[in-house]
Amino acid sequence: MASSRLQSLDRDEATWPTWRRSCNRGGLMRGTTTTTTPHRNPAWAAPPIVSGKLLILCFILCFFSLSSRVEALNTTNTTTNMTLTQKFTPQVLLSAPRRSPAIPNSDGTLALYTVSTYSFEEHKRSSQIKLLRIGAGQSATVVEDNGASEPVWVGVNEFIFLKGGDNGTTNIFHVEDIVSQKPKITQIASIDGGVSSVKVGPLGNNTLAFVVSGLATPEGKLYNSETAEKPLSSARVYTSLFVRHWDSWNTENVNSLFYSTLVKKDGKWTLSGQLINALAGTGLSSPVPPFGGTGDFDISPSGLVFVAKDPELDPAIYTKTNLYYIPLKTFTESSPPAVQTVKTPGLEGYSNSPLFSHSGTKVAFTRMKSNQYESDKTRLLVVPDISDLSQPAQEFYATEDGEGGWDARPDAILWGEGDKELFVTAERTASTVIYKVPSNPSDATDLPELVPSIESGSVSDIKLLSSSNSTTTNVETRLFVSSTSLTDNSCYSIANPSLGTFSTVSSNSKNGRTFGLSRSQVSDISFQGAGDYTVHALVMKPSDFDSKKKYPLAFLIHGGPQGAWADSWSTRWNPAIFAEQGYVVVAPNPTGSTGYGMALQNGIRGEWGGRPYKDLEKAFEYIEENLGYVDTDRAVALGASYGGYMINWVQGHPLGRKFKALVNHDGVFSTLNQWTSEELFFPIHDFKGTLYDNREEYAKWDPALYLNEWATPQLIIHSELDYRLPVTEGLAVFNVLQAKKVESKLLVFPDENHWVLKAENSLVWHREVLGWINKYSGVEEEQKKLEARVVDLVDRSN
Repeated sequence: MASSRLQSLDRDEATWPTWRRSCNRGGLMRGTTTTTTPHRNPAWAAPPIVSGKLLILCFILCFFSLSSRVEALNTTNTTTNMTLTQKFTPQVLLSAPRRSPAIPNSDGTLALYTVSTYSFEEHKRSSQIKLLRIGAGQSATVVEDNGASEPVWVGVNEFIFLKGGDNGTTNIFHVEDIVSQKPKITQIASIDGGVSSVKVGPLGNNTLAFVVSGLATPEGKLYNSETAEKPLSSARVYTSLFVRHWDSWNTENVNSLFYSTLVKKDGKWTLSGQLINALAGTGLSSPVPPFGGTGDFDISPSGLVFVAKDPELDPAIYTKTNLYYIPLKTFTESSPPAVQTVKTPGLEGYSNSPLFSHSGTKVAFTRMKSNQYESDKTRLLVVPDISDLSQPAQEFYATEDGEGGWDARPDAILWGEGDKELFVTAERTASTVIYKVPSNPSDATDLPELVPSIESGSVSDIKLLSSSNSTTTNVETRLFVSSTSLTDNSCYSIANPSLGTFSTVSSNSKNGRTFGLSRSQVSDISFQGAGDYTVHALVMKPSDFDSKKKYPLAFLIHGGPQGAWADSWSTRWNPAIFAEQGYVVVAPNPTGSTGYGMALQNGIRGEWGGRPYKDLEKAFEYIEENLGYVDTDRAVALGASYGGYMINWVQGHPLGRKFKALVNHDGVFSTLNQWTSEELFFPIHDFKGTLYDNREEYAKWDPALYLNEWATPQLIIHSELDYRLPVTEGLAVFNVLQAKKVESKLLVFPDENHWVLKAENSLVWHREVLGWINKYSGVEEEQKKLEARVVDLVDRSN
């Protein structure tokens, strides 16, 4: 059986009381009450007995909330006994310390990670680089610097990190004596430009290959935004597609990879010479924007592999990215060797996650089949000999019909000890899990084996944890796993695939207890969909849930549309936030959702307002008939992106009358406007053609066809830097509702993209969203009554 071991974090845990004090001083939005475990810090924890009106009101203003049951009230001798607890509010969510995945060192004793924390008291973010002693489960801060980022091991007990410098430069710092009270930090190089996504790899003789990404000018030079000549005009002129992407307008400067070496001499690391642009003159760009990073390339003594868009195809129309190889030997070549392309016959879509084997001779990666379907099934492939690309890469579970024998979408890849096995992550029923497969496709006769690695939630990152990265076969593979869940924002664990066991090393929130959350709040339901298939949904209840009571419904509709609600943490759409307001949250994964097989996912093509809408109707019917603790007469529905589209579609259809209020974040007003987006391959695939060749398909699922039916109060949220769904989509919805005299509100963020990422903006987002749904669901009235009761009890106690 899997074992679990949770140990406290020395210095990490010490940040929690400070964080809690910070997030509780400002006035927070009102919310229903919960019971949470009081923090043990005596400097601020609420005492079990509180006497006096002033003290109680101070706790209320700081949003220490009274338990919703309030049965423990005792006014004998003018003393009020009550349970005062901290509420999991948006401010708590947004100011909680955020840990990155951890990176173990080569002997498996230490791991590096970063932590960032936002203070609403000081209105600024702080960050640290921390060191985890894996065996003890204890952490300490090594670097406290808001500019420090991307720590990378360069030895068993030393690492480097990047930090922005003056005049647009990037500085490289070396940290040694990391287990001492005062680590030694030394600047070892300064790069004339902005770089990121650093990777290093051993070349022998105290030398490391060093590769970073940065913008390259048309001449192939590293771009420096501070020193570059500024244009006199702000005009932009374009003569081809892809004029802007995600949240920025495309310019003549493109992503590229630059290489050099780090050399250690007399105990000191130095960067040898200037950075060389590996892609200069190739017409290729990597990492692939907008989200590409270190996962888009890898290095070994054999050279550099990377993914890049096929320059022969229009990037706005096609998804095709190829895997390329540059046979660098020393990483000091003044002119990089010619780029070679890895062949993958029959697979023409996105390539992702290239990773060299420990031997440096093989490369594993994933690729999709379709060159216009961004969410196509990824296939796992391996290049058996990177030095000989005359033969194509080998596909795992290939079938004659081209569909593939494994009905899953592998994502992250890791080579096991001795290069005998591959470990890959993939979605599976509202979670992300780890699978094991032989590293040779011909040996993969059985489907991948599930690797137990976490108690609950979703894996976010996997790393090898061992005493050696050798190619010997007698070393047992262990995995260092980073994960999150609906109740925990970061957990580190160790998995032993051969034994099928795992142990928890560190939970950032003590498995949710720091937030007052527990796994007892999380459950799921399954029901018959619109066709011959089952639909799955996650359910989250309030922490003070009482099965004898009825709770309003928060019905969440996910985006994508090829996406899914998962048992994972989010600072943007966190079900616990709604649950702790007093809702039962139901988050269905209807047709189009990922993690349930390709048939369900692909079923949304040409069915945007069809099967998914019917599945959601079925979900609501199931809730009405089977969840007696849910008051569907007080239901609200919320969605973003495609979920926002569905909110507008629901608004014009019978299901819309089932909800007291709706919330649409960055949704679609009219499907005929899909070509105002940037990645045109998306509507071409989902609507089965171009707007001019297949207009009927776009019009068929247009929410604007049903404007006369719109009647439910609706909040509309949109951001001006959202180039995926321009802000006019939100304005149009608001204008229609206002003209029809339907209660509505518009929230606009001028400086956000498809996601609201800035802490202060996110706090406003949560305030407006919760204020809107609480008003119409009756939660706001319940809160007012509870507060009035508290004041009355205080008055009577005095």
